[in-house]
Amino acid sequence: MTKCDHCMIRELNSFNSLTRDELVSLDEKRTIIHVKRGQPLFVEGTVLNGIYCLQSGECKVSKLTPNGKDQIVRFIKEGEIVGHKSILSGTSAKLSVTALEDMDVCFIPKQELLDLFAKNKEFSLELTRSLCQSLDKANLTVATMAQKNVRERLAEFLLYFERMFGVDEKGFIAVKLTREEIANAIGTATESAIRLLSEFKHDGFILLHGKQIKLLDKPKLIHISDGF
Repeated sequence: MTKCDHCMIRELNSFNSLTRDELVSLDEKRTIIHVKRGQPLFVEGTVLNGIYCLQSGECKVSKLTPNGKDQIVRFIKEGEIVGHKSILSGTSAKLSVTALEDMDVCFIPKQELLDLFAKNKEFSLELTRSLCQSLDKANLTVATMAQKNVRERLAEFLLYFERMFGVDEKGFIAVKLTREEIANAIGTATESAIRLLSEFKHDGFILLHGKQIKLLDKPKLIHISDGF
């Protein structure tokens, strides 16, 4: 695994503001973790002992609803950091993080993060800014989705998911989701998600191949998402 001071991933997050000496120290204290698809990185209620930086792979962030449903609130891809909100606020994890694909993750101990936060003002500012941006995105998503019906939410989600993860060489969205995960992401029953996906396929808006999805008519999906 690449050493911290040569890691290209850090250019995508708050660690890009660390000095070379700080990166060398970080490299000595981090641990590399491999997480298989479907395995949790951590679950809601866990008292975290450090933070996680995704080197490769993707994961979903979810919260268990009172009726036991796993509500997906966002997705994370390589270069992003998770767990820092709980560490900085001194609380247990409020959300669960689960691998969508096999992931390589750097675990950074809590005390190392707190020391960097106290010593490096630029790093603490970048980390705080990252938290604020994440909260702004979450608030915008909630506000946007609350105004849409299920059909509109599905169209919005498919467009977002392709933007987030891109497509493979055949044009399918690069990350696969089960029908249940799609339903959990748009706040509906699995049966409703299956029915709407079938309708979108029948109307020529998307192509389905198992868990793979290809967007065939993005202008129409945008039209649906906008409520028309």
